[in-house]
Amino acid sequence: MAILRTTLLLGILTAILLGFGFLLGGTGGVAIAFGFALLINFVSYWFSDKIVLGIYRAQPLKDKKIEGMVQRIAKGAEIPVPKLYFVDLPVPNAFATGRNPEHSAVAVTRGLKELMNDEEIEGVLAHELSHIKNRDTLVSTIAATVGGAISFLANMAWWLSIGGDSRKGGFIYLLPLVILAPISAALVQMAISRGRELQADYTGALITKNPLGLASALQKLGAAAKAHPIKGNPASAHLWIVNPFSAGWIAGLFSTHPPIEERIRKLKEMKMR
Repeated sequence: MAILRTTLLLGILTAILLGFGFLLGGTGGVAIAFGFALLINFVSYWFSDKIVLGIYRAQPLKDKKIEGMVQRIAKGAEIPVPKLYFVDLPVPNAFATGRNPEHSAVAVTRGLKELMNDEEIEGVLAHELSHIKNRDTLVSTIAATVGGAISFLANMAWWLSIGGDSRKGGFIYLLPLVILAPISAALVQMAISRGRELQADYTGALITKNPLGLASALQKLGAAAKAHPIKGNPASAHLWIVNPFSAGWIAGLFSTHPPIEERIRKLKEMKMR
């Protein structure tokens, strides 16, 4: 069901791109914009682990306890053992990155090591390794590619609207496309991200056979993120197990994560089955 939902959302995203491109400049414009976005996102995807780890100044982690947990979880998930990194942040959190299971990494913060018990840490690690197992970085890259092409076309439409075509009513014609197409694409991208988060919760709980460990961790992670949001690039919010950045109600409309309460409820339902 999760795969079908993600495929459907990617199809909707592609339809927005093709429809917008056709109205703006025909098939030629679509091909150029899509190729441009594909090139940019291919480079980002290929070097995604180095880029993200560099942003947060992550360093290789040497921790026998966590290394042992990751080895056990990776064996249960039937994936290669990812590289481990440490991010010196007091707020508990973690993220996974890498272009595929063979080239993946998991980073944990200082706060996660200091404020979580073993069951909670194991639940968080299982969630992150589930992202690797489910190839969520690939899905995110596809969504970003299509969404990037839509944004590129929107920029083209904006410049056309303030050019000579605007005197002929072109601005009125293009304005709804310029505003609505990128917003629609962003909403679909966020829906894809939220779906992958729920799937990683589910897969991680199956691997550890302890959904309550992850549920307890999410409770602490959510409270810590709300009380002490970190400074960083919001574009990387979807990587973390819980969004670590502050967000008002408008930003909440574009949230990359489902509500913490919903995630905890679903995990507790798994325990009752």
